Amino acid sequence: MKNWDEIREELKAPFATNVLKFRAGVGGKQLAYIDARAVMKRLDDVVGIENWQCNYEDLSGRVICRLSIRVDGEWITKCDGAGDTKIEGEKGGISDALKRAAVLFGVGRYLYYLPAGTTINNLPAWAVPK
Repeated sequence: MKNWDEIREELKAPFATNVLKFRAGVGGKQLAYIDARAVMKRLDDVVGIENWQCNYEDLSGRVICRLSIRVDGEWITKCDGAGDTKIEGEKGGISDALKRAAVLFGVGRYLYYLPAGTTINNLPAWAVPK
């Protein structure tokens, strides 16, 4: 069984470049992101399918995801939320809430720190898997 330090390091590891996606943000800045399936796969791979769960709640039009990971028999829960998205409204909000809750565990958090102008072709060394 992995300890919390090992789990944390594996959760926050960079994703393979073929998993990353980019979209235009404010001012045309390219924003890197991953989809919810990549988050689920990372959780499955790191802690096992039986050691994580998520519960959703509607809170005044926002979807709140309570993401829990079991470590040493104890459940650790972190929560975040998102509103409906422009494409696939409620489904998009559920996916975004999961991704945002996973960031609190370190999953994909590094994507927020990519320098302006970063694309799939010029990722910094620290943002590429070892």
